Amino acid sequence: MVNEFVSFLKQYGVIGLAIAVIIGGKFNELLKAFVDGLLMPIVGALTPSGDWRQLILELGPVKIQVGLMLGSLVDFVIVAGLVFLIAKKVLKEETVQKR
Repeated sequence: MVNEFVSFLKQYGVIGLAIAVIIGGKFNELLKAFVDGLLMPIVGALTPSGDWRQLILELGPVKIQVGLMLGSLVDFVIVAGLVFLIAKKVLKEETVQKR
């Protein structure tokens, strides 16, 4: 039973996937710290109100959290761009493409 389980793990690359998930999670924490600790304070200093993530659009009784959505969008674009650049350097390819 144990040998069958180990064979299953090797055949389907579960161990590699687990390692990738762990490294990916820590990489996400690193990028989030970079964005929140270094980039967003600069963006906040350049905006008039300073805390633009708290921007709320009130339409009668409805409160739309525009700042929260914009903040998440900015975070995503920065993280996706950094991941793209790092992947391009690590893979050392002219274009990053699916294989």
